[in-house]
Amino acid sequence: MEVPALRIGQVAQASGLPVKTVRFYSDEGLIHAAGRSQGGYRLFDPEVVAELSLIRALRTMDVPLPELKRILDVRREGQCNCSALKSSIQTRIQSIDQRLTELVAMKAELVQLLRSWQECGGLQPNEGSAQVRSLKPLR
Repeated sequence: MEVPALRIGQVAQASGLPVKTVRFYSDEGLIHAAGRSQGGYRLFDPEVVAELSLIRALRTMDVPLPELKRILDVRREGQCNCSALKSSIQTRIQSIDQRLTELVAMKAELVQLLRSWQECGGLQPNEGSAQVRSLKPLR
């Protein structure tokens, strides 16, 4: 028994993604429409929902779209892409570690700046001072 193709709205609902995002991934070649309905709607095989789940997971790791496309293409060819996926994840972990190091250093600088902060200590000009009078517009 053949499983009927899903319209883009059905794919969006099943994947939890907005229709606009599903359309974007389709336009970028990450997922492929099986065809179009008589009304012009994109039709997708139900397997695309699992692909969108993988895309969503990889996008949360900031895997770039070209890398995503490569991973999906290898997966569709039936080849094991565990090493490619593991490599992408390892690269992302290294990137996050580097960013964490940078953020810790930035925080330390800000803490030091805050600790060395001194209040001005000067007198605030009052309404009658010469400085304030010189800033008021002339009438």
